[in-house]
Amino acid sequence: MKRVAIIGVTGAVGQEFVLALNKHPWFEVKQIAASERSANKKFVDAIRDPNSGILKWHLREPIPEYVKNMTIDAVDDIHPENFDLIFSSVESEAARDIETKFAKHVPVISTSAAYRYEADVPILIPGINDDHIGLLDIQRKNRGWKGFVAPLPNCTTTGLAITMRPLLDKFGAQKIIMTSMQAMSGAGRSPGVSALDITDNIIPFIPKEEDKVRLETGKILGKFVDGKIDPAKMKVSCTCTRVPVLDGHTETVFVETATHVDPETVKKAMQEFSDHVSVTGLPSAPKEYLMVNEDPTRPQPRLDREINEGMTTVVGRLREDTVFDNGIKYVLFSHNEKMGSAKGAVLLAEMLYKKGYI
Repeated sequence: MKRVAIIGVTGAVGQEFVLALNKHPWFEVKQIAASERSANKKFVDAIRDPNSGILKWHLREPIPEYVKNMTIDAVDDIHPENFDLIFSSVESEAARDIETKFAKHVPVISTSAAYRYEADVPILIPGINDDHIGLLDIQRKNRGWKGFVAPLPNCTTTGLAITMRPLLDKFGAQKIIMTSMQAMSGAGRSPGVSALDITDNIIPFIPKEEDKVRLETGKILGKFVDGKIDPAKMKVSCTCTRVPVLDGHTETVFVETATHVDPETVKKAMQEFSDHVSVTGLPSAPKEYLMVNEDPTRPQPRLDREINEGMTTVVGRLREDTVFDNGIKYVLFSHNEKMGSAKGAVLLAEMLYKKGYI
């Protein structure tokens, strides 16, 4: 068993890590850490409101027994030499300093944006750009680290990049126009989204989100050549919105390809990609990595968020687009707190472990 620690354990993503690592066959949580205000408290006490006694556990599943009475340490009390891997869910300006400190000694898999845009740091989605793993060796050499930082993308990017991989490889995707309808949980619990803002409403702007999707999609789908990532040349235009949905991001996607495609051909390409995806057989990998639903009313967050425990990206409404010369359009659904976050990070850790990086 590999010894792991979770940093930022009391937050929304940290809680997802707690759940994703429960009874994991390869990874054992040996230490948990959070901010100073939570340090030296048992996990259940740290997430309990001191005034009302309400547990701020935001997941449907119960708190795993293994973590309830674990004492939370301060970040400075984590000694990286005692671990094989550290999961970081710190979403603050402190993330970069914290992840740098640990990566000098041990692999760090992160859900934060702190390192995503560095030239020697790959943004990895297991099964999508596995060849970019080689950049971790360069990162170690450049920085003189024993470990590395391997960040996941923004959760909105995840579903888009997954669905675009077979389109780019098979048909030469050239332009993308995407509009996202993002769940409230994507904003986290603190500060989160105000109920007065989101109830009976759609918020048509999420700060920095559109730039993240544009940059990350190009980097993820780019080619790893001569020790560098050459971003994919396709143009990405997106509008990111927040909607009153609890979990799961829905996106409408318009794609222009180099050659003419039809919906049946695209469906076949997506299914073939899913059937042969590299992560098949890993503990957290879904039975269907990418699923195409022919029901014109799907995907829907309420109906599709629990498919394969939130690890499947679902595509629907595949149809030709007449605005682009060679156009295809579809709707996708991706669970922002599962594949797009902690459980996706655990899947990445599994892949890196199998490849000898952990």
